[in-house]
Amino acid sequence: MTRIVVVTGTDTGVGKTIATAALAARAVAAGERVLVVKPVQTGIDPDRAEAADVDTVADLAAVDVQELARLREPLAPDTAARLQGVPIPTVREHVARIRELLPAYDRVIIEGAGGLLVRLDAEGGTLLDLARDLTFALRRADGSPVEVVVVCRAGLGTLNHTELTVTALRAVQVEPAGLVIGSWPRDPGLAETCNRTDLPRVTGVPVLAVVPDGAGALAPEEFRAAAPAWFG
Repeated sequence: MTRIVVVTGTDTGVGKTIATAALAARAVAAGERVLVVKPVQTGIDPDRAEAADVDTVADLAAVDVQELARLREPLAPDTAARLQGVPIPTVREHVARIRELLPAYDRVIIEGAGGLLVRLDAEGGTLLDLARDLTFALRRADGSPVEVVVVCRAGLGTLNHTELTVTALRAVQVEPAGLVIGSWPRDPGLAETCNRTDLPRVTGVPVLAVVPDGAGALAPEEFRAAAPAWFG
């Protein structure tokens, strides 16, 4: 039975891609066949050689990756598609495509774009909808588990943003599996130290991992060796 992990963030720039790579590297270390899917990638200009999120994950974690749609402007997917004048897949289509990919892997990790309510399609569908639809579709089909991991900041503001994200998930009957602090500073201050304790207390969701600042700059072999130790 394939395990599905949906990775969302409390905001953009919280460390989702590196957290996704760490989750993937940990699963590979446990002997699993892993695929990482990015439903929509924005901010990639085809006229310039730029690394997309899936490229970073593939390099760091040495796993298979798939990107289902790519857009030029670094904006929310629906806005970027509208400005570019191109259609993008609906959340329903993303769910169908992901389900087709499941049989070949032990674990499929889906990395969102921005926060939980960023619109992934022109119909208003969000990663929250994708997580909910996958959860209920697979529950009816074969019981394959869907876990949602929330990547959050270490510093001020993270308690509010993380509680809002967790509350939105629970409103559609999706219980988050855990939190990942996406970038833990080398010299944490009082706010960071308190937040590490308070995040599970105020959300009721465990902290699964704490990713050190700069982890994405490690050589791939170092990253893969270090990643399992970031999980509690």
